[in-house]
Amino acid sequence: MITTIATEFAAALPANGGRLAGLDVGTKTIGLATCDSGWSFATPADTVKRTKFTADLAVLASFITRHKPVGLVVGLPLNLDGSDSPRTQSVRAFARNLAPLDLPLLLWDERWSTVAVERTMIESEMSRAKRAEKVDAHAAAHILQGAIDALVNLPPSG
Repeated sequence: MITTIATEFAAALPANGGRLAGLDVGTKTIGLATCDSGWSFATPADTVKRTKFTADLAVLASFITRHKPVGLVVGLPLNLDGSDSPRTQSVRAFARNLAPLDLPLLLWDERWSTVAVERTMIESEMSRAKRAEKVDAHAAAHILQGAIDALVNLPPSG
């Protein structure tokens, strides 16, 4: 199940919660992040260099086996006015192709995520090389944090 609606995503998750994984899907890399099972904080995990989709899927499957998330949050790169772009369509297609992972998937607006993360890294005086190495995983954590903040503030269902 793929959705852009937090309530639909939450309804598809196990009742007892569980960890989530965040993905920042770029053309050259995929940033990965996880959160705790209580959905309090997201943590950058890894950056994967993209190759062919089948290889990317195998890497993601391995990540899921290790971290055991119950759902995925994928950053959706919308235009500033909220409309789709060719990049948005590419990420939607990527998300559809994650079906073999058999996890609920939430497409989450990622506008400004990389900018916010880079600004924070610059303020912490991180070198340009270190920023380049870590920005995608940190962007995935930023995306995931936004989603879990929204999820924990949903009204109780029922």
